[in-house]
Amino acid sequence: MKQANPILLVEDDPALARLILDELESDGWLISHAKTLTEARGSLLTTQPTLIITDLRLPDGNGMSLVHEIMESKPAVPPAIIVITAFGSVRQAVEALQAGADDFLTKPLDLDHFVLTVQRVLETRELRQEVQHFRTLSADEQGMHDMKGQSPAMRQLFEQIRVIARAQGPVLINGESGTGKELIARALHAESDRADKPFLAVNCAGIPQELLESEFFGHAAGAFTGARKQRKGLLQEADGGTLLLDEIAEMPLALQAKLLRALQDGSIRPVGTDREEHVDVRIMAATHRDLKTKVAEGEFREDLYYRLETFSLLSPPLRERADDMELLAQRFLMQHSAIQKKSISGFSQEAMQHLHQYDFPGNVRELRNIVERAVAFCQSDMIQPAHLPARLLEQAMHPRVSHSDDIDRNITSAGDNDLLAGAVLPTLEQLQKRYVKRVLNETGGNKRRAAALLGIGRRTLYRWLDEPL
Repeated sequence: MKQANPILLVEDDPALARLILDELESDGWLISHAKTLTEARGSLLTTQPTLIITDLRLPDGNGMSLVHEIMESKPAVPPAIIVITAFGSVRQAVEALQAGADDFLTKPLDLDHFVLTVQRVLETRELRQEVQHFRTLSADEQGMHDMKGQSPAMRQLFEQIRVIARAQGPVLINGESGTGKELIARALHAESDRADKPFLAVNCAGIPQELLESEFFGHAAGAFTGARKQRKGLLQEADGGTLLLDEIAEMPLALQAKLLRALQDGSIRPVGTDREEHVDVRIMAATHRDLKTKVAEGEFREDLYYRLETFSLLSPPLRERADDMELLAQRFLMQHSAIQKKSISGFSQEAMQHLHQYDFPGNVRELRNIVERAVAFCQSDMIQPAHLPARLLEQAMHPRVSHSDDIDRNITSAGDNDLLAGAVLPTLEQLQKRYVKRVLNETGGNKRRAAALLGIGRRTLYRWLDEPL
């Protein structure tokens, strides 16, 4: 917005000053006027203009002294400066540009050219500001490749990635949706000795089941209807590199068995052929589901699970890395402001408070989308609460009750099912059994549903109840 770019005009000629003021103000610019160097210095004590237009000859000195003073103060992003004079020379122009001025114009001014010059130097300054902001942000950030964070959880994750990247075994990456599991896989690949080889990622839930085997292992010409020519599979294309299997929990059992063989000895057999091929691929798998529960329910092969879990990493949810939320929000703001060609300097204190109070069930992906939306609605230089989605504002008025709060309330509530009933306080093991039985009562004895509510596998449920499988 032009109002966010104040201009200081330093000009003692009243007729020219009036002409410039009228021209820029009519075009929407916010502009103040000083007639002398002394007035200009006083104005700079109270305002920070993004552009200074100064005459070279002033009643109390040379406009170049103002240029030198500004540059010697070494601001992080200095204001743009245009020097104007009726007595211009090549030597003066070179001196002004070397001192830090962005342009040098001579009188009489061509107003159309003058306005275009103002627009150009301000756009250049805005670009310098974005570059400086990016450098400052990068210097303050601790990160790895495209992952950024300073929280203890992220620092621990970065160290684990450095260690695991040097190995060759499969990696299982767990984490909620939107936490950046693919970024972890890419960082592992980039830190490994396979970095110069292919990295491929495939969503196992996004491929029709009838095409999964062909997609992974390739096929010969004529292997099935529509297979007019031979085609390499993902494992062949990723040979020497890394293949990420996203949403691995959605892979059919039949394909899991063939993937296990490829993991064990590197052998694959394209669809429609009798020959075996050897591939050297590091497999990484990602999921937001509890694979142990899937194994207990017979929906995921136990041997494949333990093979994939040679190395395992957890992508922490955003609510467990609160120290990183503001850093990420500022980073996304910078990115989307540049994309949408807006000059937005940051978040108001109230807007940032709403972000801190929100628990981000969609994690980093949700934060990115929230910031992109806020930038689109923002028509000033600061993100305000009104630019945020309604759910953030509603949570501030009606804070969510966490799952652990629900459990605490259940445990301490009075009544026939009071878990703490009795003259003697129960042990933790006794309390656990009482709570499991209470959940079973609530589910009508449905052990599958009870295990899902407890967040455990059915094997674990039977073990806690001391019942045979």
